[in-house]
Amino acid sequence: MRRNFRFAIVSDPHVALPHTIWDHPKRFHLVEVSIPALDRIFAHLATLELDFLLVPGDLVQHGERDNHTWLGQRLAQLPYPSFVIPGNHDVPYPEATDTAIGFDEFPRFYRASGYRDTDRHYYTAEPVPGLHLIALNSNIFDAEGVQQGALDDDQLAWLEAELAARRGDRVFVTIHHNVIEHVPQQSRTKMGRRYMLDNAPVLRKLLEDSGVPVVFTGHLHVQDIAATDRLYDITTGSLVSYPHPYRILEYDTDCHGGAWLKIESYRIDSAHIWDDLGHFSREWMGDRSRPFMLRLLTEAPLNMSLEQAEPLLPDLRYFWADIADGDSQFDFGHFPPKARRFFEAFSARTFDRAPSFIDNFATLRLCEPTSLPPARRPRRIEVSQS
Repeated sequence: MRRNFRFAIVSDPHVALPHTIWDHPKRFHLVEVSIPALDRIFAHLATLELDFLLVPGDLVQHGERDNHTWLGQRLAQLPYPSFVIPGNHDVPYPEATDTAIGFDEFPRFYRASGYRDTDRHYYTAEPVPGLHLIALNSNIFDAEGVQQGALDDDQLAWLEAELAARRGDRVFVTIHHNVIEHVPQQSRTKMGRRYMLDNAPVLRKLLEDSGVPVVFTGHLHVQDIAATDRLYDITTGSLVSYPHPYRILEYDTDCHGGAWLKIESYRIDSAHIWDDLGHFSREWMGDRSRPFMLRLLTEAPLNMSLEQAEPLLPDLRYFWADIADGDSQFDFGHFPPKARRFFEAFSARTFDRAPSFIDNFATLRLCEPTSLPPARRPRRIEVSQS
């Protein structure tokens, strides 16, 4: 194997300077840790021969101008290039407010992080020689100013032209909203759809037909790797939610022309005043999980009554924390049959139901070894646990 390049992913950091922190008893994000956690990560990355950093959206708490200013300047100081895209929290309004930026302003804060052209919210870059990064914007607003997660027609046409021009080249894509389902029925339930790109099938087919092997997403705040026969969607958990992860990835090639992506995940276990951040944030999430779990039980597809749902809630206190952790296996044998099947389906499994532990550490085959005869070539999409 020959290492071609190494890069890191820090997703959904939700940066919040102390004077901007929105304090609410039901707040899920532990945004207080955002800046000290970033400091810890940047200290670690400084010890590596890193080629670039990728941040797939939700850069700041809720579009605050002060937070965007701080993060744009901090990223510009790094000794390696960084590339960002907007998440739904970064551009929550079409027009500026007293504290938050307007949608059109976003690229101006990140001229040093991919946005050489500040007139649009998507771009292409060459982080290392021979790699084309296509960074997409999945935030649009309807006529009433309501935010949606989709690609508009202009961006899709631009993307189609970019992919056609780079057919056969090495291309990575990043977008905030998920393109492949990371949890069961994600695109078919009210709670799951908000994290999926509305026109995900259109983008997915375009990427698959163009030979793009991988897309990097965020938004869902979980560690997960999902795949179709021809495409991986690697989503990375939020820096301000349990388990406070980030990833370091290496792209390797072999002597037969095959290409591999090795993924390693790390966690911030302590930062600033939090000596045991993992335990603290797991409890933080558990303390705030009841409304979320109650909706999961009472909305489609389970549609339980409150009387049916209430007894199950204690066993689901850490359910979403375990999902966020990645590679979790679930046993709810004491649940009613329909609820048992529903929640156990969230286990990390292969298509034949075998346990699978690839969400945090894995090596993915991205390209066939073309110098081997066809009969000896492995499947184009192949996963091995690291």
